Amino acid sequence: MNYFVTGATGFIGMHLVDRLLARRGTVYVLIRPGSKTRFKRLSERWGEAAKRVVPISGDLAKKNLGLTRKDIEALTGKVGQMFHCAAIYDLTNDDAEAQLAINVEGTRHAVTLAETIGAKRFHHVSSIAAAGQYQGHFREDMFDEWAPTEDPYFRTKHDSEAVVRFECKVPWRIYRPGIVVGHSKTGEISKIDGPYYLFKLIQRLRHALPGWMPLIGIEGGRLSIVPVDYVTAAMDHIAHARGQDQGTFHLVAPEPVSVGRVMNLFAEAAHAPGFSLRIDHRLLAILPRGVLDLIGNLPPVRRIVDSLLADLGIPREVFRYMSFATLYDDRETQKALKGSGITCPQLEDYAPMLWDYWERNLDPDLFRDRSLSGRIRERTVLITGASSGIGKASALKLADAGARVLLVARNEEKLEETRREIEARGGKAWIYSADVSELAGCDGLIERVLADHGHVDVLVNNAGRSIRRSLELSYDRFHDFERTMQLNYFGSVRLIMNLLPSMIERQDGQIINISSIGVQTNMARFSAYVASKAALDAFSRCAQTEFLDRNITFTNVYMPLVRTPMIAPTAHYKYVPTLSPDEAADLVAKAVLERPKQVSTRLGTAASVAWALWPKAMDVILNAGYKLFPDSAAARGDRQALKDQEMAPEAAAFAALTRGIHW
Repeated sequence: MNYFVTGATGFIGMHLVDRLLARRGTVYVLIRPGSKTRFKRLSERWGEAAKRVVPISGDLAKKNLGLTRKDIEALTGKVGQMFHCAAIYDLTNDDAEAQLAINVEGTRHAVTLAETIGAKRFHHVSSIAAAGQYQGHFREDMFDEWAPTEDPYFRTKHDSEAVVRFECKVPWRIYRPGIVVGHSKTGEISKIDGPYYLFKLIQRLRHALPGWMPLIGIEGGRLSIVPVDYVTAAMDHIAHARGQDQGTFHLVAPEPVSVGRVMNLFAEAAHAPGFSLRIDHRLLAILPRGVLDLIGNLPPVRRIVDSLLADLGIPREVFRYMSFATLYDDRETQKALKGSGITCPQLEDYAPMLWDYWERNLDPDLFRDRSLSGRIRERTVLITGASSGIGKASALKLADAGARVLLVARNEEKLEETRREIEARGGKAWIYSADVSELAGCDGLIERVLADHGHVDVLVNNAGRSIRRSLELSYDRFHDFERTMQLNYFGSVRLIMNLLPSMIERQDGQIINISSIGVQTNMARFSAYVASKAALDAFSRCAQTEFLDRNITFTNVYMPLVRTPMIAPTAHYKYVPTLSPDEAADLVAKAVLERPKQVSTRLGTAASVAWALWPKAMDVILNAGYKLFPDSAAARGDRQALKDQEMAPEAAAFAALTRGIHW
């Protein structure tokens, strides 16, 4: 017997062809132009049997599926069974017009072709969606009882069945699979759909929480989830059984599983925490429907929900199954399968295979370019303080990754050295001599940069001034606070304000502020420095809330102590463990790559938590450090003092324990 299959390159179709090739005969498959590459891969999968697979070019949207007269003549009288598997199955596709064209009109064209070529039987792959939003048990002999819905997928699956039932002159059989997932033995599936949309949430929970932690979830409606091997095995068997014409068959699970149970089965497979307490969604029915709609449509609520769903890759359409109330009777199917040995396995038996296949092959994170070059290549990055230290090391790293680096500092000679070094390594760099502690210098700089390059993708506010001097030595040095604030805060803000209009226009941009671990630890002797950095941090946090929806992000990098010329005046820093400029540049690269709210070391984060929980204890610890590490000779104005005198052993031990903190 020969077969004709539409949708053979689709998920159900390819597994059905596997089954048909196990029988004798030729399998003709409809191939649209966009599926030729996939068909070639499937031919390799079928191996020697691929010689019995004959591709036929066509189009579901055209009469007789777009087959040429020659193809129709060649097929006439040679096809015993025609399987119509092609359809739009995507849960997120809400294009009603496209679904009508493919699911309904495409079925009509398939029926017409079956009649034209004289096929002996027509098999239509429908869906349990043909029942609409029916409340209660939907039998296999029910059709007109469906509950109408505006959902285009549900509606077109019902209407396509109507085409077969009332227009097809060839004996027909209709199959209504449940929610089809991967192969129960291998886990294989071709794309993310249905329950797979929940996998990223489960994975995030596994990474964030210990497996023993109990969670609260929703019980939700009951779902009929079936593996593709059961669906295609049942179709193949019933298609070749006698006396089943004009029959409809529900290919569903023996027992439907609630949404909460589904989540827990996959959480167990992923070794993630489960939902110990599952709240019945029907409790929400206590609230008037209008109240729920009002709350859900409030702009802040909708923004938060949309942001979370987008981050997890969960479409809103998934929520329609949270209250799914249809149950499907499959007595006719079980009667037809009796004695065949074909049974639908329980989800708990094959959930681990589904999870393993998804995580190894389909997890979206597997296909993201996580390299720095993938993020920054050919993007324009402006770095202040780029002639030495953190700025220079960051410029080299980003240029190596393919960024167009704009180097800013006062010393043009040193900038030239940095540019030559970048170009010698194959990078691209431009230099701009400017004093960003002066507002006019900031304005002139950005004016020149925008004239030369049109825009800046990433601004790295790295130029800064650090003063380590106790308040007792600063009573008559108010200018220390003014100068520090002028460069670290006002200069940075001026650059940001000048660049924001062009970033807003392009709906893209990132501001990276090189802050300090001192903001997290509140170190003594750094009142002027920490206050200026804290001001810039606060500015960025406030600004982020204004520009988040325009794809402009602000990142504060809480930099620990780095061995740069800026720390040279403090003699004891020679003996204190620090980061190298290259290690500091890694933190800047992390900010560019991930675009997080902040980049912090573990010690800095721990200090922030400690300040929140035990502020008095932190005062005691920092006061002890204050006494261990005196003011430098430079801070005291003592030019005769030995700047390289050794540290006390207890001070050295304390510094080693708190590596990276500015003492």
